[in-house]
Amino acid sequence: MRAHPIFMLRIAGILDGISLLVLLGIAMPLKYIWGFDEAVSIAGSIHGGIFVIYALAILYAALRVKWSLLWPAAALLAAFIPFGNFVLDPKLKKAQAQYGLKPLSITLLVYSIVFFSFFDLFSQLPVMSTFAASVGASSFVVGFVIGLYSLSNTFGNVLSGIMTDKFGPFRVLMMGLFLTSSALLLYHFATEPAILIAVRIIHGFVSGLIVPAAFTFSANTTIHNEQGKKSALTGTFVGLAAIIGPAFSGIMASKTSVPFVFTCVAVIGFVLTMVSAMFLRKYISLKPKKSEAAAQTLGGFFNSGVIKAFAGAFFLMFSQGVLAYLLPLHVQSLGYDSRLSGTLMSTFGIIAVLVFVLPTNRIFDRVASSLTMAMGIGFMGLSQLLIGQSTTTLALYIVLGIYGVGFAFLFPSINTMLIKATPSELRGKAYGYFYAFFSLGVVAGSSVLGWLPFSITEGFSFTGALLLIFAAFIVFTKQEQPAGQ
Repeated sequence: MRAHPIFMLRIAGILDGISLLVLLGIAMPLKYIWGFDEAVSIAGSIHGGIFVIYALAILYAALRVKWSLLWPAAALLAAFIPFGNFVLDPKLKKAQAQYGLKPLSITLLVYSIVFFSFFDLFSQLPVMSTFAASVGASSFVVGFVIGLYSLSNTFGNVLSGIMTDKFGPFRVLMMGLFLTSSALLLYHFATEPAILIAVRIIHGFVSGLIVPAAFTFSANTTIHNEQGKKSALTGTFVGLAAIIGPAFSGIMASKTSVPFVFTCVAVIGFVLTMVSAMFLRKYISLKPKKSEAAAQTLGGFFNSGVIKAFAGAFFLMFSQGVLAYLLPLHVQSLGYDSRLSGTLMSTFGIIAVLVFVLPTNRIFDRVASSLTMAMGIGFMGLSQLLIGQSTTTLALYIVLGIYGVGFAFLFPSINTMLIKATPSELRGKAYGYFYAFFSLGVVAGSSVLGWLPFSITEGFSFTGALLLIFAAFIVFTKQEQPAGQ
């Protein structure tokens, strides 16, 4: 008899909880009180390996159990709280008897693929600059290496969109998952700057194949009047990746090595590749039939709804790039510990996830996408203006909470707007360009503010004003009518 998914989750959770307590309660005192440094390295490596198993158990339970997404979210949160797994275990035991099983959810499997792609991205943020420096890269090359991933990712996004429309999303997803997982293993060979640059180009390009194909698959298998809600739920997995990725890689890299961190991510990718090959294969022929819409000219494809969605994607990630660049500097200038930057970024992610999973996600199917998009951009712009003026930890947490609300409103809105403004046979190409603008926004956000002669406060103010102007533009322009499904 097969073990129940929740039972497997409970066992993995208890092991994860024990390893966390050993790390915090035994290994860390051994290091910081008695000087036994190896204790943390050993315990940290063991805890990291168990956490990967626990994350896979959460994924499997989410795919097989008939429960809400709040359960997997609670399980992930418990992993970062001492005794959290033990508090959650009795509730999971009751849930095991309460919730039935279901066939593997294709929707949640696609969500998991989206999570993997963004987890891969966000896990790089805390460790890539130090890793590049450790292999002998100069300060200029370090910055170049970081931006190179997003730049090559742009080309992967565009190619993914074209291939998805031509061959269907399944083949592109499988290729992207396998090649990205393989590329993550190449960091073991990056022992000098030139090799690291080559690895970053390969990694960025092949990882760009995943997201456009995944979002196209999701959009083309969703009922029209639930597109907004589904986009919000997809955003949940992006938000979880933003919360978990940096924390996981930062902790694991300090205890082991950066290549080992990427190997752990690669293992998750290979597992998803195998699961996808088994359960998504029946959708291998999922490809929109050609129609008159497929013969649209390039100018016809870029209608006002598509352009707004692309611009929204660019400004969303432009704002993220500015935040990643300026927030640590602002926190440091206020005299706070650098760890505050990480917890602030987690705060905005947690708020966004709550908006995504709570009944608030219904707003995206009941209110015009242009209005929720403008609200999201407006909240993010207001937050950017206020960050530069905030000098206390409480104020910073409140302002990042506002930013999280804006992010939560903007992400589903631009996805829904894109879906409604494009016919299904052109949706792969649309998402290819869409995520190319995502990648370009990341590069522009950090680089433009680095070039301009602004102080930290002026940089935040400039970004906030830019976002508010764009929000006003969205409000006062005509909403695009759906282009067909």
